[in-house]
Amino acid sequence: MNYNRLDQSYTSPDPLQGQTPLPEQDALIRPDPASRQDTVPLRDPLPGRFDLSLTLLPFLCFFALAGAMFFFPEKTRSIIAQARFFFGDTLGSFYLILGFGIFLLSLYLMVSDYGKIVLGPPGEKPKHSFFTWGATMFTCGLAADILFYSFAEWILYASDPSLSVSGHAQEWASVYPLFHWSFIPWAFYLVLAVSFGFMLHVRKRSRQRFSEACRPILKEKADGVPGRIIDLFALFALLAGTATTFSVATPLMSEIILTLLPLPVSRKFLTVLILLLTCTVYTYAALQGFRGIHLLAKICIQLFFLLLAAVFLFGGEAKFIVENGLQSLGAMMQNFISLSTTTDPLRKTHFPQNWTIYYWAYWMVWCVAAPFFIGSISRGRTIRQVIGGGYLFGVGSTLVSFLVLGGYGQALEYKKIADFLTPYQNGADLYRVILKMMETLPFSSLFLLITLLCMICFYATSFDSIAYTAACYSYRRLEEGAKPRKRVIFLWCLLLIVLPIALVFSDSSMQQIQSVSIIFAFPIGIILLLVIYSFLKDARLVISSHI
Repeated sequence: MNYNRLDQSYTSPDPLQGQTPLPEQDALIRPDPASRQDTVPLRDPLPGRFDLSLTLLPFLCFFALAGAMFFFPEKTRSIIAQARFFFGDTLGSFYLILGFGIFLLSLYLMVSDYGKIVLGPPGEKPKHSFFTWGATMFTCGLAADILFYSFAEWILYASDPSLSVSGHAQEWASVYPLFHWSFIPWAFYLVLAVSFGFMLHVRKRSRQRFSEACRPILKEKADGVPGRIIDLFALFALLAGTATTFSVATPLMSEIILTLLPLPVSRKFLTVLILLLTCTVYTYAALQGFRGIHLLAKICIQLFFLLLAAVFLFGGEAKFIVENGLQSLGAMMQNFISLSTTTDPLRKTHFPQNWTIYYWAYWMVWCVAAPFFIGSISRGRTIRQVIGGGYLFGVGSTLVSFLVLGGYGQALEYKKIADFLTPYQNGADLYRVILKMMETLPFSSLFLLITLLCMICFYATSFDSIAYTAACYSYRRLEEGAKPRKRVIFLWCLLLIVLPIALVFSDSSMQQIQSVSIIFAFPIGIILLLVIYSFLKDARLVISSHI
């Protein structure tokens, strides 16, 4: 039974059928769903629908924040630290409860009647193959950070004295990376993706914003001040997330270039050049529309799996990687509920506050753009297929990355073939420690080059999808089949890179921006609850009409 027919109370007549199009309607060309292709040229929406204030206000506020960090560093650092402590420590349980609850909800959506709902018209089949869909979904989010932390995260945990309180620090250093980057983080993406996909493809809403997703609850208030506040917080969170993710791995890319080409330049200067190069790549892809994004995603995922295969097959530690990975996965599954609800109420270690809560907040601020994009490319798939396929491809690819790259470094460390922990514990730069790990591989120069290209592609693929989604967010209305103007996409491509470049010259500001992710994740968490409840309420009407 299909649950994709609209309840009559939400059905509106096609304004283009049986009458002469009005000038406003003529600005849009609606493609035939049976022959719909990304290459079909679509006219731009009317310029009057562009929301300039909603686009520029978040950037002005963030530039003001960057200016405060620059001119009043001590005072700003103190205020942000206090705010981070309040949201991440005092209210930290909120993030843990929300994460575990959304994961349970994702399982319920798969096995219940909700899972039968098709994100699209009756009888429509998925437009993209599973590999293309999965590759685009995986690369539109935190893929570059996944690659970076696959090398680094076990070092961070094994060097954390608080982890030794639980005993067997080395074992938990293998388990926590798998936990922090698998089911709960991807549950944030996937539950929001089906909520937005339902809004876009079933209800065919013309406002691609968080406030519109809350309309079943807010009703007409979605067009008023409450909806405006929701959308502003969403864009604030988007900028906090993009600034954070660019600050994580670009220094490693600079170190790789300086190793391959010993240039007489500083890491900061080279990092800016990398950001500009990445901006050029993702701007070009975004301006090509979905076809350019899909092509870049497929190239990126092929480089990614090539990288993993090279380490596994030629690194000489395949047996350890398999056995350590099997043991770590088993430990994560056995302790999954405990890991999801650990709060350290006596603050003996502060481990949940320093790591788990931060990661949940980090993925939450990315929920502004990535789930919208996943929902938009999931037309024709059922909710069950989106969530199940997302876990299979997204979580599967993430786990393989951590098991192979992290397992290789652990093998060298624990077998005493190389020493990575001691230099890092003695104050060595983490990026240089990772580089030292990469250089132990045969044909290390080739390996470093593939890693560099893969990270550039990951960043480019993440940000071209974000720029496209943010451009859609800048319009008051964007009917089905319409696309943002290329000049609007280009504007977002530039704006997304300006703040990271401005902050790259201040290391303290980088750290503070990571704290801002936790701060903005709290209101985003409340908004996510509104979106999810609105989706469940709205989708229940569709299910009830077929019972």
